[in-house]
Amino acid sequence: MSTARGARLVAAGILLSRIAGLVRQKALAFFLGDSAAADALASAFRIPNVLQNLLGEGVLSASFIPAYARLRAEGRTEEAGRLAGAVVALLALVSSTVVLLGVLAAPLLVDLIAPGFGEAPRALTIRLVRVIFPGVGLLVLSAWCLGVLNAHQRFFLSYVSPVVWNAAMIVAVLVGAPGRGLDDIAVLVALASVAGSVLQFGVQLPMVRRLEPGLRFRPRLGDAALRGVIARFGTTVVGRGVVQVSGFVDTAIASLVGSGAVAILGYSQVLSLLPVSLFGMAVSAAELPAMSGETGEPEAVAAALRTRLNRGLDRIAYFVVPTVVAFVLVGELVVYGLFGGGAFTAETARWVHRTLIGAALGLLANTAGRLYASACYALGDAETPFRGALLRVGLGGALGWVGALGLPTWIGVDARWGLQALTAAAGVAAWVEYHWLRHRVTRAIGPTAVPTRRLLRYWAVAAVSVVGGLLVSVGAALVARGSGVGVPGWAYAAVTAAVAAGAYFALTARFGIDDARRA
Repeated sequence: MSTARGARLVAAGILLSRIAGLVRQKALAFFLGDSAAADALASAFRIPNVLQNLLGEGVLSASFIPAYARLRAEGRTEEAGRLAGAVVALLALVSSTVVLLGVLAAPLLVDLIAPGFGEAPRALTIRLVRVIFPGVGLLVLSAWCLGVLNAHQRFFLSYVSPVVWNAAMIVAVLVGAPGRGLDDIAVLVALASVAGSVLQFGVQLPMVRRLEPGLRFRPRLGDAALRGVIARFGTTVVGRGVVQVSGFVDTAIASLVGSGAVAILGYSQVLSLLPVSLFGMAVSAAELPAMSGETGEPEAVAAALRTRLNRGLDRIAYFVVPTVVAFVLVGELVVYGLFGGGAFTAETARWVHRTLIGAALGLLANTAGRLYASACYALGDAETPFRGALLRVGLGGALGWVGALGLPTWIGVDARWGLQALTAAAGVAAWVEYHWLRHRVTRAIGPTAVPTRRLLRYWAVAAVSVVGGLLVSVGAALVARGSGVGVPGWAYAAVTAAVAAGAYFALTARFGIDDARRA
């Protein structure tokens, strides 16, 4: 199977799961808006997600998947099966311990991540964290399933499985939220997330058992492959922990901005992380096993990695560039079209869009950086991504603190403008990390990049396409208004997106871009 097809399968799975996530967020926005309960729920999900991110997909991508894929590429399938069983046994032990500690230390964690919360939001957040934590432990095991499935080039199931996690919360909100208080709705969502975690793990496990029928869930600490995984695992956990500190800092700063700021930041992150997951993760996830399985002379391996990186970077830029343009030019229309209604007002949509503009500055760096990090992991280098993460977090935290809490006061504007400064600071830091990763990979295998002329063409065509979509939408709005027909906001957003996407694909296809024809 080609990695291009693998990337499309990953993207298809992620797209479906993200659509389910948007539906979930729409339901929560309708009932909770930017209330204190919405702040509490957003913060509560942030805390246990540390466990998922520390022990889950990112760490396994750096430590387990390259070793497992290499064993399979060398025909050592029995050793690969032993390694998979040993890794999941260790993950289960470590995640269980961390879950217990997280439940006990919930008050301390909440004080660290949301120091600006009053007594009532703080108490609710502590309660929610204790409910959510056990479910996230199961999501770590789901990430192990993803690693096994990816190495076997079964990309779709693992990335579409979060649909059932989102579906559990959607059903809970639609059935149980009407007539309940805001705090009770938040608790209901937390309980449903645990049920969804069970379902997400359960739908992947049968396929894993079929692919690895000889699994033995016990660690073999004397196994050389396992020792290598553990060695890389420690370095990567620390690196991912540094990245999580960045998320904590952002949430903590937002909690100091004012009521509703954490929820606004959360809504913008739902959208800003969509292209990172859909395009960056899709390409890097499909390429990692392939890059890890490259064998031969060092020069031949380097040439193969350069080819894969150049193709992957071009594919990422092709899809991310128009997303950035759309977020900046028509982001408010998209935000209100997705979340508007009920407690989510047009005013909230404006602040979410302003925050999203800041995040858009670093989107291309975030997505391309994932691919360079995967190249490092394939080369057995977990230290370079770790140092890049340190650089990114330190710079982003310092700039974000000054921009979010100081800048609005100095220039005399609404404090919520600080959220845009916060996300813009993260974007600047992402570009610094990207250039660091690119520099290190270039030293190892030679130069890689998207040709400048092609990149400029993407930006120009994207701008024309998005403006064209907006003009068509405005024209449709004027016709509807003149006819006395009421059209919901989501319809205008859908028209704008459809016209812009169609124009972008058509115009780039005229220029002979391969990804346009695939799209």
